[in-house]
Amino acid sequence: MKKPKTLFEKIWESHIVSQKKGYPAVLYIDTHLIHEVTSPQAFAALGKRGIDIFRKKKTWATADHNVPTKDQHIPIQDLLSRKQVDTLYKNCKKHDIRLFGLGHPFQGIVHVIGPELGITQPGTTLVCGDSHTSTHGAFGCIAFGIGTSEVEQVFASQCILQNKPKTMKIEITGNLSKGVLAKDIILSLISRVSTSGATGYFVEYTGPAIKALSMEERMTICNMSIEMGARGGMIAPDYVTFAYLKNREFSPKKAAWHAAIRKWTKLKSDKNAHYDKVIRIDACKIAPMITYGTNPAMGIAITESVPTINKQKTAFEKKALQKALSYMNLPEGERLLGKKIDYVFIGSCTNSRIEDLRIVAKILEGKQKAPHVTAFIVPGSKQVEQQAINEGLDIIFRRAGFELRQPGCSACLGMNEDKIPPGKYCVSTSNRNFEGRQGPGSRTLLASPLTAAVAALTGEITDPRTIL
Repeated sequence: MKKPKTLFEKIWESHIVSQKKGYPAVLYIDTHLIHEVTSPQAFAALGKRGIDIFRKKKTWATADHNVPTKDQHIPIQDLLSRKQVDTLYKNCKKHDIRLFGLGHPFQGIVHVIGPELGITQPGTTLVCGDSHTSTHGAFGCIAFGIGTSEVEQVFASQCILQNKPKTMKIEITGNLSKGVLAKDIILSLISRVSTSGATGYFVEYTGPAIKALSMEERMTICNMSIEMGARGGMIAPDYVTFAYLKNREFSPKKAAWHAAIRKWTKLKSDKNAHYDKVIRIDACKIAPMITYGTNPAMGIAITESVPTINKQKTAFEKKALQKALSYMNLPEGERLLGKKIDYVFIGSCTNSRIEDLRIVAKILEGKQKAPHVTAFIVPGSKQVEQQAINEGLDIIFRRAGFELRQPGCSACLGMNEDKIPPGKYCVSTSNRNFEGRQGPGSRTLLASPLTAAVAALTGEITDPRTIL
């Protein structure tokens, strides 16, 4: 009788090219996504060694991290950003790699366009030189971020050296309460597990609450797996996955589609498969979340109080909390409800899809943002932008005092022109709240699109359930 296997093990083992005991596996990579920040050095290294890209049709490129989100039709003003984007264009042209650059109808954040174009598919291995590659695991594939030297490995061989991670199952039982979104699920999980609690693991999310999520919500969950230290996150594909992928630009078509469905329906963990660690959480105990500190684990239910320093267990934890609260200029032990905010940012590879924008538009319709709040929305791709316009969401945003910009990573990481000024508070739908992440001295409060939209209307941190 065969040993029961997890979904992760099935995909991993089917992609091993070579394996020697005590050494990393040589793992075949089906899909390689690249952008302008982590690819130039890898291309340059190939050039020095006189090596061409082994399987060019397996690589897809887009410009996203450094691009401006205004006036994308004119040359990029920032010289470093322009150089990086231009270098990507030159490298892709030289090596005959498909590129979705500025102005292309498929351009956008790499982790948004992969799924929406049908490039991301169940049962595959997918890598990108970006930590949030874990997003794609929502489709039942092994997806993880890699470094520049590993980008070079994939370019040269379509393989990568990898040690096999341990496996973790996180089961979310029950049903979500009103006003609680996928972003709240993952922020709640990270606050419980910590930023290192899943280090060395590949996480599979299961349970009724996960099954009930849309693909956009599943991507949000998997996107932030990396924030608890996991190598990646994944969700077994089902009819929700198949419905999302059907008729996408690069999804299988006709007979190939039916063959793919037959294969994909078998992608699930066996009953009694062994996981190295199992965590179970009741969905009804999860509330709208918001962060107060300088890492994603520093999060609380929106009605809770900021932790106190003297209640931290270790000297390290006390020092870390004290440092974080000092940077955020927040008092310990007080509630964040009613805290005045300055900016609201809706965007990033975590929450910039059309479903996120619809949630925001539904809350904003017929209302106005607080006068002192600067609020902008950055769609994850040109397709999301165009769909928002087709549905009239841009009109709702404009009338509410929001600005709808063009696609890019934007204020998620402050690597472009979109930065939050020093000392200002920004309720953000992005994935990281590190010191200076959104600009030097900026203060980031991570939240769901719903919570962020409500904060823009009231001008302060507000429990979204009070106005639903």
